[in-house]
Amino acid sequence: MTQLLGLVLLSFAVTSILIVPFIDFLFFLKRRYEKISPFKIRSETPIHDQLMRGDEATPSGGGILLILILSFLSVALVFINPGVDFVNLAILLLTMLSFGALGFIDDLKFILTRRKGKFLGLGAKLQFFSQVTFATVISLMLYFIVGINNIYISGLGNFVIDFWYIPIATFLIVSFANAYNISDGLDGLSVGLLMICLFAFLAIASTSLDLTLASFIGIWIGTLFAFLYFNVWPARIFLGDGGAFGFGATLAVVGLLTGKILALAIIGGVFVIIVASSLLQIISKKFFRRKILPVTPIHMYFKYIGWPESKIVTRFWLAQGLFAIFGVWIALLFK
Repeated sequence: MTQLLGLVLLSFAVTSILIVPFIDFLFFLKRRYEKISPFKIRSETPIHDQLMRGDEATPSGGGILLILILSFLSVALVFINPGVDFVNLAILLLTMLSFGALGFIDDLKFILTRRKGKFLGLGAKLQFFSQVTFATVISLMLYFIVGINNIYISGLGNFVIDFWYIPIATFLIVSFANAYNISDGLDGLSVGLLMICLFAFLAIASTSLDLTLASFIGIWIGTLFAFLYFNVWPARIFLGDGGAFGFGATLAVVGLLTGKILALAIIGGVFVIIVASSLLQIISKKFFRRKILPVTPIHMYFKYIGWPESKIVTRFWLAQGLFAIFGVWIALLFK
């Protein structure tokens, strides 16, 4: 426990020292390239962009710094503590770096060009194909190298599903990567939700004495504490697609490594609701030619009807806290 708390404080201190000059650097790039960029993308989500008006002045890409710090400190952990499970740690870092790299292409476009709309970079189809490819590789590693081939559901027991574990794990990784990215729309929302999820998984990992997973989560929490200080309303920096895709996919892998898929779905309940609201909107528009809500995801709808941004974020955090408590309770109830 002493080492775990020390890792949280260390990652917080390192991030706190580096984040201010990093923000200044992003502001410098934004001012420089916005003046010379000829690009302006016509938006397909005008209501969404109207609600986001004013955020263009805030630099995006903070996730790049957080991923680098988390990766460096996690690798350093291997040399500090020889008892660390190198394979599990490598899978976690591979997930974060690979999905983070996909989002980094979007972040780079955002820094170097003017744009509207959420997606640019690789384009939606190529980006989704890349996500599925990376997620499949990670799922194969979990199946063949780590040896996970089962789903444990509290109260029902353990189910060995063999090869079917791979498509299920792939689906969860891709789903959480996109769910997190969609949730990253209001100041402090996604990072606060993620921290609450990580505290829940920290409790599960500590209970099962998984030192490697607990240490990784502890380092992650420390970086988020420092970042959230600058990300709450009014935000001085946004996470960006690199952090959003990387963090969402890695959160799914954290849940998969605990072996508690049901707990992952419950603990990440707010992310599930957010992505479900967007998915239902897409399905309704495609098949029924009408919108369910004037704008999605669901947190943007609340902003559309006049809720203050800080109230939306705080209430979503509270809801996430209840999901986290419920998920941990389910995970440990029939342990």
